Amino acid sequence: MRKFLVVLDDSRECLNAMRFAAMRAAHTGGGVQILSVIPPDEFNHWIGVGDIMREEARERIHAHFDVFAKWMHDKQGIDPELVIREGEPVPEIMAQIREDAEIGVLVLGAGSDKKGPGPLVAQLSRTSGELPIPITIVPGELSKERLEAIT
Repeated sequence: MRKFLVVLDDSRECLNAMRFAAMRAAHTGGGVQILSVIPPDEFNHWIGVGDIMREEARERIHAHFDVFAKWMHDKQGIDPELVIREGEPVPEIMAQIREDAEIGVLVLGAGSDKKGPGPLVAQLSRTSGELPIPITIVPGELSKERLEAIT
């Protein structure tokens, strides 16, 4: 089964990427894999404090995932899988793509403010010619209705 890989982070545009991935998967018989990357700089503290912070980050990720997973299941009939990795986001995304041969499309949300589309879109679009799969960049300002029409 072809999977749509979507990155779960704290950005506003992440929501549209999740919606797009779920809708496309539902319409094409695919699946959704949600990847969340915990950056290593969050744990540059004493060992005990770092372990507590790591566990809290995982709990936050699971709480956000549960919301998206319920929506995907209830609205699109999709049961996404969650993958949590630790490291720098771009290398971890690339590693996940290399390690899971079923991933067929990377879905990213693009911000629409003056700061640009966001760090992941900027970094991954620079190396997109070297990726083994296509990237779909979903504008963060698209309405739900427009997303439904597109997918």
